[in-house]
Amino acid sequence: MLSLKITYDAVNTFRQRKQVARVISHPKEYSLSQSVYGLRGIAVAPHSLAAESAVAVLREGGNALEAMIAAAASIAVVYPHMNSIGGDGFWVINGPNNRPGGIDASGKSAQAATRDWYRQRDMTDSIPFRGGTAALTVAGTISGWGAAHALSRQHLSGKLPLSRLLADAIFMARQGIAVTNSQAACTAAKQDELRKHIGFAQSFLRDGQVPAAGTLFTQTRLADTLSAIARDGTDSFYRGKLSRSMAAELAQAGSPLTLSDLKAHRALLVDPLKTSFGNNKLYNMVPPSQGLVSLLILGIMDRVQGWDHDPEGAAFIHAQVEATKLAFGVRDQYLTDPAFMKIAAQELLSAGRIDALAARLNTEQAAPWGKKTSPGDTIWMGVIDRHGIAVSFIQSIYHEFGSGVVLPTSGVNWQNRGCSFSLNPLHINTLEPGKKPFHTLNPAMAQRGDGGVMVYGTMGGDGQPQTQATIFNRAVRFGDHPQQAIERPRWLLGRTWGQSSDSLKLESRFDASTLTALRALGHEVETIGAWDEAVGHAGMLIRHPNGVMEGGYDPRSNGAVASF
Repeated sequence: MLSLKITYDAVNTFRQRKQVARVISHPKEYSLSQSVYGLRGIAVAPHSLAAESAVAVLREGGNALEAMIAAAASIAVVYPHMNSIGGDGFWVINGPNNRPGGIDASGKSAQAATRDWYRQRDMTDSIPFRGGTAALTVAGTISGWGAAHALSRQHLSGKLPLSRLLADAIFMARQGIAVTNSQAACTAAKQDELRKHIGFAQSFLRDGQVPAAGTLFTQTRLADTLSAIARDGTDSFYRGKLSRSMAAELAQAGSPLTLSDLKAHRALLVDPLKTSFGNNKLYNMVPPSQGLVSLLILGIMDRVQGWDHDPEGAAFIHAQVEATKLAFGVRDQYLTDPAFMKIAAQELLSAGRIDALAARLNTEQAAPWGKKTSPGDTIWMGVIDRHGIAVSFIQSIYHEFGSGVVLPTSGVNWQNRGCSFSLNPLHINTLEPGKKPFHTLNPAMAQRGDGGVMVYGTMGGDGQPQTQATIFNRAVRFGDHPQQAIERPRWLLGRTWGQSSDSLKLESRFDASTLTALRALGHEVETIGAWDEAVGHAGMLIRHPNGVMEGGYDPRSNGAVASF
C-alpha cells in the first residue's frame, strides 16, 4: 500500500487538493509530477531536442509558426523511425485574435496509380505496406513548412530565414544524434522486413547491424538535403533539382510517382473542423484527416451523463470506448478525400447528428466491435508563443520507417500512406489517380471557455483520437494539470503501431477492479505494459487567460516540455 504523508494545509490550490484526495481514496502507485510553466514561450515534443529547437527560435524573437518549422525539421532527424521529410503534415493554428486556421500538407496519389496498375503487378486484394509500390503518394510535409513560413512573414511579421529554422536539424543530421531506445527497438523489430528495400540498410543500419541505444547516428545525405532546402526554399522539393533526383530514384524503386506528380503538389490553407464541449470550442483537421473522429468522440461524451467521477474508472473508459465505436462508424461510412465526399465533414458534426449518436450509446453494455482499426505511427508537437499564437502539428510517414524506401541520393525515407487506399472499387477509400488517402493524422486545439487556448495530440494511428479525448477530458472535466492527464494510465481500443490484436488494451497500472468492471460490461480486455508506447506519445500545452503557459509531455517517449 502506498504510504504518503501529506496534509491539506500544505496544499493551496483546488487542483492539488483533488490530487491528494485521489491518492488517499485510491492507495496505489501514483505520480505527483508537475507540469512545466512558462510565460514567453513553450513547446512540447516526443523528443527533447525538438522542443529545445522550438524554444531556441522563440527566444530569438521568432513566432510559433517559425518555432514549429524548426521543431519539425529537428524531429525528422532525431526521431527518424517515426517521421521523415518524406511524409505528410497537418497544422491547426490559433492565429491573431484567436482566429483558427489550418494547413493541409498531405499529398495525392500518383496519376499513374490506378487499380489496374496494381492488378497488372498481381496486386488485387490490397496495396503492399512496403517497397516502391507502397510509395505511391506525394510527400507533402515540406510544402507545409513553406506555407507556414509564408504565413509567418505575411501575418506575424516573421523574419527568421529557413537557414536559421533548419540549422539545428542540419547540425544534428551531419554531426550525429544519440540513438534512442525507441529507435533501436523499432529498427531491431523491423530490420528483417525492411533491409531488402532500397536505401534502408544504408541509412538505418551500421555495418549491417542495428545501432545500439546511445551510439552516435549520422545522416549526412539528409543533412545535405536539408541544407539544399534551406538554401533553395521548400519549393525545390517539388520543382527543383532535388525533385528531379527524387523522381528518378522513386522510379528505380518501383514507385508510380513521377516528376509531374511532385510539380503539381501544393499545400492548402484550410478552415479546421469545429464543434463544442461545454463552453469550449474544439478544432481539428479537415479530411482526409480523421479529425472528424476526435471531435465526434468528445461531442458524444459531452451529451452522455455519469462517466465523470473517476479519471481512471470503468465508467469513463466505457463511455469513451463506446463513443469511439460510434465515431469510427461515421468515419468508415463517409470519410475520404474531401473531393470525393458526398457529405461535407462539418455537416457530420451538426448538433442533430451528434445528438442521435449519443442517444445510441449504452452506458450499461459494450456494443459489438467490428475490429476495423488501423495501425500507424507519427509524431505530434505543440508550440505557443507570447502572443498566444498556438500550433498543433503532426508529421508522419504512416508505418514505422514508412515504405522502407530511402532514396539513395537525398536520404529521404518515403511514406507508405497510400497503402491505406482500398483496391475495392466500391470502398469509400478506393484508389483513384490524384486522390488523397485517408489519414489517421489529426492535430487538436481548443479555445477554452475561460479565454485560454490548448493544443494537444499524440501519435498512434487510430489511437490518436482516443488518447486525445482521454487527456482532454482529464484536463477539462476532471481538472488534471497537463502532466497528470498524460501520466495517468491509458487505454487503446484496437490496433496501433507494434500491435496486432483489436482488443481493449489497458496499461497494467489500472486497478484490477477497473478491468473486472469493464469485462462485466462486455469488453474484451487485455493488459499491456505499465508505460506502454502502444497508447501513444501524447503532449498538451495550455496558455491561460493571465498569460501563464503550462505543458505536459509523455514519459512513454523521449519527450520534454521546454519553456522560458
